This record gives sequence, C-alpha cells and structure tokens, in this order.
Amino acid sequence: MKAKHKLRQTIDSLYSRSHAITEEAYTRLVLECARANDVEQAKRLQTHMDFHSYQPSNTFLHNRLLHLYSKSGKLSHARDLFDKMPRRDIFSWNAMLSAHARSGSVDDLRAIFNQMPFRDSVSYNTVIAGLASKGFSHEALEVFSRMQRDGIVPTDYTHVSALNACSQLLDLRRGKQIHGKIVVGNLGGNVFVWNALTDMYAKGGEVNKARRLFDQMSDKNVVSWNLMISGYLKNGQPDKCIDLFHEMQVLGFKPDEVTTSNVLGAYFQNAHIDGAGSLFRLMKEKDKVSWTTMIAGYSQHGKEEDALMLFAEMLSEDIRPDNFTISSVVSCCAKLASFCHGQVVHGKAVLLGVDDDLLVSSALVDMYCKCGATNDAWNVFNMMPTRNVVCWNTMINGYAQNGQDLEALALYEKMLQENLKPDSFTFVSVLSACIHAGLLEEGQTYFNSISEVHGLASSLDHYACMINLLGRSGNIDKAVDLIKRMPHEPNSMIWSTLLSVCAMKGDIKHGETAARCLFELEPLNAGPYIMLSNMYAACGRWDDVASIRSVMKSKNVKKFAAYSWIEIDNKVHKFVSEDRTHPETKVIYEELSRLIKKLQEAGFTPNTKLVLHDVPEEEKIESICYHSEKLALAFGLIKKPHGGTPIRIMKNIRVCGDCHAFMKFVSKIIDRPIVLRDSNRFHHFVGGNCSCKDYW
Repeated sequence: MKAKHKLRQTIDSLYSRSHAITEEAYTRLVLECARANDVEQAKRLQTHMDFHSYQPSNTFLHNRLLHLYSKSGKLSHARDLFDKMPRRDIFSWNAMLSAHARSGSVDDLRAIFNQMPFRDSVSYNTVIAGLASKGFSHEALEVFSRMQRDGIVPTDYTHVSALNACSQLLDLRRGKQIHGKIVVGNLGGNVFVWNALTDMYAKGGEVNKARRLFDQMSDKNVVSWNLMISGYLKNGQPDKCIDLFHEMQVLGFKPDEVTTSNVLGAYFQNAHIDGAGSLFRLMKEKDKVSWTTMIAGYSQHGKEEDALMLFAEMLSEDIRPDNFTISSVVSCCAKLASFCHGQVVHGKAVLLGVDDDLLVSSALVDMYCKCGATNDAWNVFNMMPTRNVVCWNTMINGYAQNGQDLEALALYEKMLQENLKPDSFTFVSVLSACIHAGLLEEGQTYFNSISEVHGLASSLDHYACMINLLGRSGNIDKAVDLIKRMPHEPNSMIWSTLLSVCAMKGDIKHGETAARCLFELEPLNAGPYIMLSNMYAACGRWDDVASIRSVMKSKNVKKFAAYSWIEIDNKVHKFVSEDRTHPETKVIYEELSRLIKKLQEAGFTPNTKLVLHDVPEEEKIESICYHSEKLALAFGLIKKPHGGTPIRIMKNIRVCGDCHAFMKFVSKIIDRPIVLRDSNRFHHFVGGNCSCKDYW
C-alpha cells in the first residue's frame, strides 16, 4: 500500500508540469505500475502521454501497458491503447489476443487472430486455449491443425489445450493421435501434459490406460490425483476411487475440495452413506460443491430429512447455494411432499436470483405438483422464461396425477402447438390422464400416435398404461390380447398392471396368471402374493389365502409396512395402522373416535368387506377404523382445527376403499379440503367429492 501511495503521488506530480517527461522516466513509471499491478495509475500515465502527444521510440512501453491491461481484464483500456499505437509488433498482437481470451469474447478473439500480419506459437496457444475454455473445442482443434500446417512447432502448453479439447469432445481417436506425436517427438516432459493425457483417456472411457499413465508419472501433483480419482468416479468404479483416495493420503498428498467432492460422490455411488457423512464432517474446508454433493447424495438415497438439515447448516455457515443446490433441496421437498419447506426454499431461490433458472424452476413445478398444489406449479411454469420438454412433461404429469385430466390433455395439445416434440415420458403422462378420466377411445388414439404420428417406439411403460386403461374399462380380455401382441417380452411392470386391474374387477382367472408370472420374475416381492391373497379373501376362499401365506412363509417373503405421514409446523409425524407410539396417542384416538361417531350419524358405515382376514365383525371394524391415514387426519385436525388450508397427508401405498370413502365424508362434514397422496396418485377431497372421481 505504501508503494502504491508513493506511485500515485509521483504521477500526481506529473500533472503539475506543462510538458512530457523523458522516455526513460515514463518507462520506469510504467514498470512500477506493472510491479504494483496498479491499472488505475497506469491508465493515468497513458492519459498524460496522450495529452502531451508523446510517442515512445519503440513498442516496449506500450506493450507493457497492454500486458498489464490484459492481465487485469481491462479490455476497453487495451483496445483504446492498441488502436492508438503507431507501431505494433508480435507482442502487441499477442497482448490483445490474451485480453480477448480473458474476457471470453470469442468473436473478437477470432477477428484479432485473423487480422494478425504474423503469428508465433504464443498466438496459436492463446487462441487454442481461449476457444477450448469456452467450449469451442472443434474450432480449437482446427486451429491446432492450422498451426502445424503453418510450420509452427506445438509446445507443451499447446498440447495441454488440444488434449483438453479432445476431452471435452470425448474424441479419443484424435487424442491418441496427439499422444502419439508427443511420444515420437519426445515431448510432454511436464506434469501438465501428463495430467491432460490422463484426463483425456479417463473421460474417453479408457480408465485403465489413464491409470497406467498416472502410475508412470514421476512428479504427480494434487491435480493428477484429482483427475484419476474423478476418472474412476465417472467410469462407475467408486471402489477404486476410494482406494486411490486412501493411497493419496498414505503418500502424503493433501486432498483439496475437488478431491473430497469426488470421493463424496464415490461414497454415494457406492451407497456408502455413512462413509460420505464421516468424510464430510472431517473436512476442515467445505466449499459449495462439497455441500451440494452431500445434499444431492442424501436426496438420491432417501435421506431427504438429512438433506434439509444439511441445507440449513450450509446457510448458517454463510455458504451461498447455487442453482444445483437449490434444485436438489427442492427435489427433497417434492419427495417428502413438504409443502411448507418447499415454499421456504422457493423464497430463498427468489432471494438468490436463481428462481428463473431452468433447473430450479423445473424442480419447483415438480415439487408443487407432488404437494398437490397445481395452481402454484402452474404459476411457476407460466413465468418460466424458457421451457424444455422436461418442464412440459412435469406440468402435464402433475395435472394428470392430481385429477386434472382435461387440463393435462389440453396442455399436451398446447405443447404440440408450440412445435415441441413429445418424448416417451410425455405419452406416459398423457395416457395416465386418459386412465384417470376413463377416456378409452382418446387413450387408444394417443397410443397409436406414438409411432404413427411422432415416430417413436412404444415402450413397456406405454403398453402398461394401455393395459391399465383397457382393464379399468372392463376390457381385460383385450388387455391380455395386447400383452400377447407386444413386441416386447412382458416384464414385472406389465404383469403387475394386469394383476392390479384384475383385483379391481375381481377377475381371479387372469389375476392368477399374472401373479404366477410375477412369482417367477420377482419371487421375493411380497406385493403379488398379498394382492392375490386379497382377491381370494374378497370372495371367501380362505383355504387359498392360507396357502398363499404358507408359500410366503416358506420363501421368507417379507411384507412391507404401510404408513402415512403428515407435516405439522415443519415437523413430519409418521403413523402406522393402529399406531399407539405417538406421544399424543390418547388425544388422537379420542379425536378419531369423535370423528367416526359424527360420520356414522351422517350415514357413513365402515366397509368391513375390505378387511381381508377371517375374523369376527367387531375385530374387522376395530382394524379398519384405525388405518394410518385416518390417524394422520385426526392429528392434523387437532393441530390445525381451523382455517381453509387443506390438510395434506402422504401414504406409501395405495389408499384402501374404506379410507377413501371416509375422507370424502370428512371433507363434507368439516367443510375443509383434504389432500391425500398415495403411491398411485393424488386425491383432492372437497365437499364430499374426490378428484379421482372414484376411478382410482
């Protein structure tokens, strides 16, 4: 600071004179500006020379100024001086190339390069590196070829930039050619070239070749280790990634943020969640990437609550989230159907200015749809500055899953009007809307259009939708015929769909066929056994029920637990059937008993036919009255007894018919909306009606 202050005083004194100083004095001051990296004083010095029409005897002085402006990112200063220079040499042109490369102005970089009367290796290196760094890798390699045609020998720096371009393009063939020239010319003597080669082979999928090069390196640096660790991660070898990380530490290399972020990714790729958590806690320096990796990893492995807590911790550490962080957190809220948390994160996205980002806004649309708030989802969707097919699919599917089937189909037609090409998932959403609305003819038309109009191949998902639609419409024979005519081998999804519609329609014959196929494909999946057992129980075939249960026991098939959850004041409360573990169990059961009595007075009768056990009627009533979603509803009414906001409940399996009827009655009696998300779809209960139109 003292040197800069003295420099300012010296240049201040120049302006008190009425004439220019000597070239030696100007040169000394320019060099002092360069040493102090003081662009402001350098510009003042240039202004003083211009004012007195001073022209140096050679290009040295101006070139030093150009170099300083370029290094400091002052493109306008550099351009102004360059245009005024009476003489320019190769250093002048190279300084301007560097200035444009640093600014990211690719068009100007090309223009300056093409205007140059002469070029050297520095000129080519600057342009190749500048183009490669901005994603113009094809063009960078074209300039690399031109350099060699012009007879200029590539340097190590050239080879690094060219190899980086090959890595971006995943052009292993071209990369190998460059590698061959490096070997033949006995070049590549520094670690940067070796690193670039290692990275190129790893990104090109030849990770073993990358490892051989890595092992041959005599002067590895942290970047070398990071590239190899990253290479293993990108090639789906998390174990080797973690092993190399441990080896790196044993040999005394200190991991940096890049290392640990990659290793965190490896732990998650290996489903070693605890290992990732332990490593993260040991990290002294945590950057935005490592926080985001942890949050995304937790989200992808069913640890949504942990991800939300980590996000709160990240904010408390004053780490600024980016669009990737926010989209991961929003996805957690979507999986939890946590409307309150989702709204808070949406507000944070607005404050950070990333709410218009395509990744974030798409996640927000998905989150609001999965919370049953399609109006909020539409508002976000409608405000998006740009929309891709994924965004349209999310909104169409959101409408379909929330019982707004006609809105879903109308939005699909609007998507076509926007000249957007639908993809495979678009038609899954469109056909789902037809299923829920019972639109058989329309569904058949959409299904046929997949190949006939849009040139796509119908997938197993599409066939499953049509089997569902045909079966629900009472055309199970046609559904079975469609399975026989499919170009695909039926998988568990196809047979599960058929079994589901058979259970709905009471078609035991075709249901048994579907169940037997599922027993072969997924012998340890409890779902088909339970569904077939329930079909037998519904028609009183208790011996067959006992036989199914005996098979399950002999094969050690485990039945998964059904549960529901509700979010109250940012806290999730989970219930299972006949649950008595909640701290407020007593008042919950009192509230539910009061509610049942009120409903019975209004004409509601529990449907004990849906209790698929051969037990007395009293036990059936006791069993069906305390299903998990009813307990969650009672708790919600206790905590939020007033207000017009919906009570939102989530369930991990499909809601039973009795609970569905119960929710309809309650929504009418208490005159309050109830939103229930089960494993199949959303149910919006309002005034005694459901959005699924009892077609769930």
